Amino acid sequence: MHVKKIDDIESEVLESANGVSRQMLIGPEEGPNFSMRKLVIEPGGGIPAHTSGAEHEQYVLGGTARVGIGDQVYEIAKGDVVFIPAGEPHWYEAYGEEPFELLSVLPNKDNEMIFAE
Repeated sequence: MHVKKIDDIESEVLESANGVSRQMLIGPEEGPNFSMRKLVIEPGGGIPAHTSGAEHEQYVLGGTARVGIGDQVYEIAKGDVVFIPAGEPHWYEAYGEEPFELLSVLPNKDNEMIFAE
């Protein structure tokens, strides 16, 4: 399918995170090289430190969060663009009054999340 309505795409809760849901906008069965996901992190929620085998290109749609990438921590908000290299440890913490929302584009290759201990 070439065109979809975002409201028609099911959202799933990520059990490995706190207050996070994901919509698979374009999955590997549609895009042979890349997938696109929309993540929503509720205020106070987050994704714990982890690595994955694929780089992430992200665009922030709304809200505010702290993201740790390697040894650096960044404050990010609507309009920011984030690049996370493959294998780089990273995490997210949403704060503020509204949900933190972002689009994430990833190559369709080894993207297994490995959580830090």
